[in-house]
Amino acid sequence: MIVRAGALSQETPLKVIASQIRKGNVVEVDGQLYVVLTADNFHPGKGTPTTQIDMRRISDGVKVSQRYKTTEQVERAFIEQVDYQYLYDSGDGFTFMHGETFDQVEIPKSVVGDTAPYLQENMTVKISFYEGTPVSLELPQRVTLEVVETEPVIKGQTATSSYKPAVLSNGVRTGVPPHISAGTRVVVMTADGSYVERAKD
Repeated sequence: MIVRAGALSQETPLKVIASQIRKGNVVEVDGQLYVVLTADNFHPGKGTPTTQIDMRRISDGVKVSQRYKTTEQVERAFIEQVDYQYLYDSGDGFTFMHGETFDQVEIPKSVVGDTAPYLQENMTVKISFYEGTPVSLELPQRVTLEVVETEPVIKGQTATSSYKPAVLSNGVRTGVPPHISAGTRVVVMTADGSYVERAKD
């Protein structure tokens, strides 16, 4: 049975400076609520430090980018973060279960976004709810995957700074060191699929 998390009491948005905004935060801009996808601070040698925020409007899923001065105030809405375990792809979305209550919640694919390929059975994720509605998902920073396709290892070749293209078991393309061969398990970042290290197990 799929149940929706209980509605949260509405609280007054909190004003914070732009440089404090992080991925997964919910912000209010011109009366609309947005989920922050990325937030990057820029500090040029000359000129005003700025914060670039990419976000998705909760009402219709439209993505927008906004640039602020780092000291400019932004309204951040209160959200509740809860740990859930990933169960399965339900077709229209992804189903997760609360570890203590066993309640299940279905998250639309538009909310999961680019992180979907990194979901693994029984993986614990943090789901952010705004007034009972799931608005964003936070995966563990790293996952272990198998390299299923890459160029063969050349005898005598050692690790260098130049990576070769590879395809992971979740279908994501990445770059790996020359000494990594197909069948090797590697650790990658869920944010962008970048190679971290060879898996130790």
